[in-house]
Formats: sequence, C-alpha cells, structure tokens
Amino acid sequence: MSTLKTVLHPKKDKNGNTTFRLTLRLTVNRKRSYLQLSPNIDPEHWDAHAEKLNSKHPKHKQLNRLIRKKFSEVEDSILELESSNKSYTAIQVMNAIKNNKKKQTFFELAKEHVEDLTKLEKYNRAISDQSKINRIKEFTKNENLSFEEIDENFLKKLKIHLAGTGTISERSIMNIYVLIRLLYNVAIRKNLIDQKFYPFGKGKIKIKHPETIKIGLDEMEIRKIKKLDLSQYPEISQARDVFLFSFYLAGIRVGDVLSMRWEDIIDNRVYYKMGKNNKTVSLKLPAQITEILSHYEKDKVSNSDYIFPHFKNILKNNSGKILKKDSKEISKKLYTATKTQTKKLNKNLKKLGVIAKIDKKITNHIARHSFGNIAGDKISPQMLQKLYRHTHLSTTIGYQGNFIHKNADDALDSIISF
Repeated sequence: MSTLKTVLHPKKDKNGNTTFRLTLRLTVNRKRSYLQLSPNIDPEHWDAHAEKLNSKHPKHKQLNRLIRKKFSEVEDSILELESSNKSYTAIQVMNAIKNNKKKQTFFELAKEHVEDLTKLEKYNRAISDQSKINRIKEFTKNENLSFEEIDENFLKKLKIHLAGTGTISERSIMNIYVLIRLLYNVAIRKNLIDQKFYPFGKGKIKIKHPETIKIGLDEMEIRKIKKLDLSQYPEISQARDVFLFSFYLAGIRVGDVLSMRWEDIIDNRVYYKMGKNNKTVSLKLPAQITEILSHYEKDKVSNSDYIFPHFKNILKNNSGKILKKDSKEISKKLYTATKTQTKKLNKNLKKLGVIAKIDKKITNHIARHSFGNIAGDKISPQMLQKLYRHTHLSTTIGYQGNFIHKNADDALDSIISF
C-alpha cells in the first residue's frame, strides 16, 4: 500500500539552521522517499491541510501548478506498476520521476558508458564501442535520439543503411545491435524507458551472428612455411615468427604476442594477461618457441623489453624509456599500435603465402584456425577449452566443429559408395 502527500520537509543547512523544502512524500510499506519541488519555503506560506501554498507566497500559482503536475506523475507511475502487477518501492518510483525530469538521451547514456569503460582502463572496448556509436550517429543525425525512437523499424532501417555503405560486415552490424541492446537494458534499469518498448527478443529484433567459414593450415603447410629460407626478407621472416609463435601456443591473439616482454617468461613458461578479457594465462614453452626466441634474444637489453620489435619504438615515453606494462599511458597506445602492426604483419604473411605457394589465406588469426584444424578431435574438448582460454565449453565445441570433418566424411562415403 502506498501513500502520497505534499509536505514541507525540514532539513539542516551547513550552518545548522533548519530550512524547509517543498516535497512530495511517498510512503510504501512504511518506507519513505522524497521528491523536492522547491527549496527554502517559509512555513507561514504553507497550508498543510490543503497541501498547497497560500496566496502569501509570491509564486504560489506556479508552485501549486507544479505540485499538481508532479503529484499526477507519481500517481500515474504507481497505477502503471500496480496494473502490471509489478512490485515497487518508494525510492524506485521517485527515482523514475527524477530521471524523467532529466530524461537521458541514447547518446548521453552512450557517452556515459564509454567514459565508464575508460575509467576502468578498458581502452580497447571503449574505442571499439565509440566507433559503433559514431556509426549510429551518422545514420540518425539526431543528437537527442530518445530510447522510445529506437524501435524495431529504427533498427531495421539502421541495418539497411549500414549494409548499404559497403564498409561494414553483417557480424559488425550485429555487434552494433549488441551495444544498443546493452544500453537499452541499462536505460530500463535506470527507469529511463519502460520494458514494454524493448525492441529485442521473441517476435521482435533478433541478434544472430552469421556463421563464418574457418579454414586453417594443415601440418604439411606449417612445415612448409617453417622451412623456408627468408634470410633475404627480414620483415616476412619476422611475420612468420609472430605467426608460428601464436600457432605453437594454441593460437594466442596477435596483440598478446606483440605485447609480450621477456619478463613474462619464467621457468620455461610464459605468463600473460589476455587483452580481450584480462584473463591470466600460463603455458609451457614448446621447443619450437624456444627456437624462435633465440632469434631475438641478442637484441634484449632488459627484461622489460618486448620480445618482438614491433612495439619497441612505438611504446616509449618522451625520454625513450619503455613504459610500464600496466600503465594508463601504454594501455591507450596499445590499441592503435596493435591495429597498425597487425595490418603490416598480414601484408607480409600474404607475401609469405606466395613464396610458399600456399593458396589458402594466411593472416595472424589463421594461426588460431590452424591450431584448431590440426588439433581436430585428437584431444578432449575440455583440454582444448583450457588451451583456447574459452570461458564456456560450448564455445570450444562450436569453434572446433569447424575443423572436425572425419565422421561426416566417412558417413558420406558409406552412403554413396555403390
């Protein structure tokens, strides 16, 4: 049961003096919450019985009109909750009215989201999400876009627009949908928008990432590129080393490979934190990795040096000293540096494929696919999950399904062999 009254609420100021605020007081299950309408009201101007200001107050008409307006808003909010059989507290109702007064727009909430990611030093995601937000801005050209405007029709038109640019994939469009869904859920929790307007889910907009064909190198192709004499092509040789370093460690992402330092190797093991999700990982160094490391150890000055040279000149401060691994300054630079160096490496891997006469596409990410392809069904999914650093086993099973073909191939042969 709820009770709503207009009252003068006493409050001590910083000097200890009592002042009175004009407020709406909502009581739900004996717990109260207040919504301030005006500060510093003289009790002589207040009619407690009628719950309004008397004519002595110079702005009694405007303030009494405000009382009626806000009283109706609170009542409407309570009626809507009760008609939907939703439980509520006094604080929730009053917060909803306060937020309606501010009514954050989609882009205001999006800006807050990116700022929060930056404060948490999740720079990669902050930059990525800001890029998605910019795509939405380009489409809508409305800085004051409200959540009510983001309905199924809006999302369908957004998808058509993005696909029509020819610069963004279906997967990237779905990732923009994922960000909008995340912000919509935040808005619902903050009472900025009612759940009934939610445009995602059954019978509405569904987010479905397209399946991609994953093709990795086989054992013969890995041996082939490893045996190549690339002494005349130092940049291609370095690209091969980064690729094989990733492959021999179960497909470590290229950003994690490039940002590894000599201090990450302890007792013949490598310890590192994944850039994607900050998981800490430890893996034994195979003999093949030790061989690659021997090519770069001669350039090592200190344990804080990067193993591979691609970040050495990029991630130094003005005095030429390499920045600390977990410093804020380095985290911001890593994202841009990784993108730049990955493009260069992939160009050289393309040249490597030509020299090795391999028709398959070779990129840094193919190192992960190659490991999956060669692993096949040789070891259990649970062990592969550990090697891949997947959070859920279902992710491993889904990923590895791209490379396990023997049973299906044998079944096909058994049917058509007549």
